Amino acid sequence: MSSPKKTSFFNKAPQFWERRGPTSLLLWPLSKVYGWVNEALDLIADLNLGRRKPEAVPVIIVGNIRVGGTGKTPIVIALAEQLARMGWKPGIISRGYGATAPITPRQVKSDSNPTEVGDEPVLIAKRTQNRFPIWVHPKRTLSIHSLLKRDPSVDVIISDDGLQHRSLIRWPAREGGRDIEFVVRDQRGEGNGFLLPAGPLREPASRERDATLMTGAKSSASSHIDEYFLGRRAFTLGSELGMPYQLINPSNTRSFATMADTYLPNKITAVAAIGNPQRFFDDLQKQGIAGKCMGLADHANYTPEFFSAIHAECILMTEKDAVKCTSIQDERIWVVPMSLEIPNALAEWLQSILQRPDPNRYTL
Repeated sequence: MSSPKKTSFFNKAPQFWERRGPTSLLLWPLSKVYGWVNEALDLIADLNLGRRKPEAVPVIIVGNIRVGGTGKTPIVIALAEQLARMGWKPGIISRGYGATAPITPRQVKSDSNPTEVGDEPVLIAKRTQNRFPIWVHPKRTLSIHSLLKRDPSVDVIISDDGLQHRSLIRWPAREGGRDIEFVVRDQRGEGNGFLLPAGPLREPASRERDATLMTGAKSSASSHIDEYFLGRRAFTLGSELGMPYQLINPSNTRSFATMADTYLPNKITAVAAIGNPQRFFDDLQKQGIAGKCMGLADHANYTPEFFSAIHAECILMTEKDAVKCTSIQDERIWVVPMSLEIPNALAEWLQSILQRPDPNRYTL
C-alpha cells in the first residue's frame, strides 16, 4: 500500500531515531543525562525508603522500552484469555493513556467513554466481552487495590504497560519471584539504540527482563544491537487479521478477497492511529488489499469531518480506532480485528512461574 505523504506529519517519531546520524549524535549528550537521571531514580526506588510492599497477587507487566506502541494491548488480551483457560482469574490495569486523569481509579466496561478512560482499556473490554475486571489510573498500585477490593477472586494482575512505573513493587521471575516483566519488541527493533532524545528508548536495550515478546519480523536496521538479546528468553507471537466488519453494523462482515474484487485500489483508504501504523498497512497488503494509507499519531481522535474529507468507497481501520468512532455513522468504514496466539512454550512457562510460592510471605 502507498505510504501517507500528506499525513506523515501526524507521526511524532522522528526519522533520525531509526538510524544513527548527525542529529542523533548531536543529541547524544542529552541522552547520557537522561540515562543518569533514570539510574538515580532507579536507585532511590530500589532503596524503598517508603517501605512499600509488593502486591498480594502476581503481577505480569507487558511493557516496552521503545517510545510509542509496539503491540502491547493485543498481547494483554491474549494473555488474559490464555490464563483464564488455564484456570486463573486475571484482572487488568492500565494507565488509560489519552484519557482525562481520574481522581480515583475507575473501572472500565465495553460501553465506557474512551475519552474518559482511554481507548486501549475500552478495546480490551470489548474484545473480552467484559469477562475480566479492568481498572485505570495513572498510579497503578491504586488500580490494583481497587480491583482486588471489588473482585477479591482475582489471582493475577496483568498491567498494560508499566515497566517504568517505579512505585509498582515487584519481585521478578528472574530473581526467584512470581511477578513477570515482559519487554514487547516489534519489527522496528530499538531504532538507533540511543536513549531519549537522541533515540527512541526509555531504557537501555540491555535492560533486565524476564522475557522478550516478539511481534512482527525483525528489523534489519536494529541488527547492531541484537547482541543485547542473545541468551535471553524470547517468544514470538503470531498475529492474524480477522474478517472485517462494518462499523455501523458489526454483524455485516466481508472477506478481504471480496473487498479486493469490489473496490479499485484508489477507492480504498486505510487509517490507523496506533503506535506503528505501518504494521497494520503491511498486514493489509499481505491480504491483497492495496490503497492509500493514513498513519496518524497514536491515540489520535476522529471526527465525522475527518472521514467526510476522505474520498474513498471503503475505509479500513483497526479495532483500537473503532472504539473512538461509535458515534460516527459512515457505511464506508470497516473494522479489521486482529488476534495474537500465545505459544504453548510461553503458556507453560507462565504456569510454572505463577505457581511458585509467594516469596514475600517468607521475607517480609
